[in-house]
Amino acid sequence: MIRTILVGAGILLLPAAASADSPENAAVKVVYDQPLPNVPGKSMRGIVVEYAPGGSSPAHTHPDSAFIYATVLEGAIRSAVNGGPVTVYRAGDSWSEFPGDHHSVSENASATEPARLLAVFVLDTDETELATYED
Repeated sequence: MIRTILVGAGILLLPAAASADSPENAAVKVVYDQPLPNVPGKSMRGIVVEYAPGGSSPAHTHPDSAFIYATVLEGAIRSAVNGGPVTVYRAGDSWSEFPGDHHSVSENASATEPARLLAVFVLDTDETELATYED
């Protein structure tokens, strides 16, 4: 089954199968949404993802129009994109994802400490699906 995250009313809706005690649960919130005045049809959206200790997100892709810059704000995030190696990013570290990339691993690297990241998307303004998750 494929699940999606949709943008609406300034919040990000979590996949229906996620629950507060699910190890795949991540608190996701839109913190910035602004059309780019000098690039018609494009917007910048900031998303904060908070992982509980041991938390993760299922493998996913983002819209074909999305370029993403992510930076770890707190803790450590384990990440892998496009079949590449799993990398641990710590607070202050960052990476990019390009249109059509497949994010196979996205999880808190710690079983005891929370982790938080900021993902900044540049994408088509009318895009409402920010992630399509795989089961």
